[in-house]
Amino acid sequence: MDWYSLAKSLHIISVIAWMAGIFYLPRLFVYHADCEIGSDKSETFKVMERRLLKAIMNPAMIASWIFGLWAVVLLSAYHDFWFMLKFVLVLIMSGYHGLLSGHVKRFAADNNQKSSRYFRILNEVPTVLMVAIVFIVVFKPTI
Repeated sequence: MDWYSLAKSLHIISVIAWMAGIFYLPRLFVYHADCEIGSDKSETFKVMERRLLKAIMNPAMIASWIFGLWAVVLLSAYHDFWFMLKFVLVLIMSGYHGLLSGHVKRFAADNNQKSSRYFRILNEVPTVLMVAIVFIVVFKPTI
């Protein structure tokens, strides 16, 4: 059995699921921010946001970490410069995930203070991180 290929495949699948949620949740916030508090629309967005976070994003992030760390151990790359760079960027992406989770809680409590413009700008952060991570993993820079 090729354990590394299995770990890498499961890592890629879970990252795709995680990134889908990371891109979609702020887009929901863009529309939710413009809704009237207590409206049917606002309540629908609350359900969508909670389900996306709890059923897709959180499990996908956890799986991404587990399978990614498993792959790096099998590859013995944990001392490689490229891995250290990727690790830092994935920590930042995980922090971004936490920020989004906080926004879900604030929307659920009808306590959002941010504009739709803020969420449009916030939605660009994971794109920059993802592009950097992909280039690091593909080119594996060294020092």
